[in-house]
Amino acid sequence: MTSHLTKPIRAIHVMVLAFLMTLSSPVAAQDFQKGFAAYNAGDYATPLQEWKPLAEAGNVVAQNNLGLMYDNGDGVPQDSKEAVKWYRLAAEQGDEVAQYNLGNNYYNGQGVPQDYKEAAKWYRLAADQGDADAQINLGFMYKNGEGVPQDYKEAVKWYLLAADQGYAMAQTNLGNSYNNGQGVIQDYKEAVKWYRLATEQGYAEAQTNLGVMYERGQGVLQDNATAHMWYNIGAANGNELGGTNRDNLAKQMTPATIEKAQAMARECISSGYTKCGY
Repeated sequence: MTSHLTKPIRAIHVMVLAFLMTLSSPVAAQDFQKGFAAYNAGDYATPLQEWKPLAEAGNVVAQNNLGLMYDNGDGVPQDSKEAVKWYRLAAEQGDEVAQYNLGNNYYNGQGVPQDYKEAAKWYRLAADQGDADAQINLGFMYKNGEGVPQDYKEAVKWYLLAADQGYAMAQTNLGNSYNNGQGVIQDYKEAVKWYRLATEQGYAEAQTNLGVMYERGQGVLQDNATAHMWYNIGAANGNELGGTNRDNLAKQMTPATIEKAQAMARECISSGYTKCGY
């Protein structure tokens, strides 16, 4: 049951309406919308043409989006250094999305030398503005002592802020903290609570972890059928450990109980995780 860093790059900046209000003219707003529509249609030449003048004029969303295009190689040769250039221009103006992306580049050593302290700096700036992805990553860095002193309580603080925004990865990481007693008093029921919130969003790692809790009877009544169900669902959603745990547990179960667990898994998935044996 491990914690994970969030995905390194997020999608093109979607705060279109807020951004349009910052543009100086209807023509500029139209240019941005034209580029946004073209990008979503898979036409990368048009956004590059439309956004670059806006970025050069100091508009943070255009700057961040150009950075993403260079980071991903969308319509331009992939160039992490050029991506960092545009992220930094937006990040230094206080854009939390660019701050998060710049933190990722420092964390991964893409376009800049790897520097965990610098990554933590940019994540913190974004996290302080309520960016949940940055909060998760900052919590991860405190858990592992990367660029900051290891501090489980501080990790829990940041996980909780993101978990309260409904982020399944943060809910899972918070569940892990309660399960392992890291930064909080060990509390299996609280771990189950957070795992369950993440499972309801289809988060595979949480589904497997909830299966572990049912197999061990930690925070819930021990129930092999329910454990098998969650392992099976976690595996179906891509978690390899879920499949391994399911197959190992099945060796201890009768064919009738396995059949019951499989039926429970089908009902759980078809109900959108609302009817899951409890």
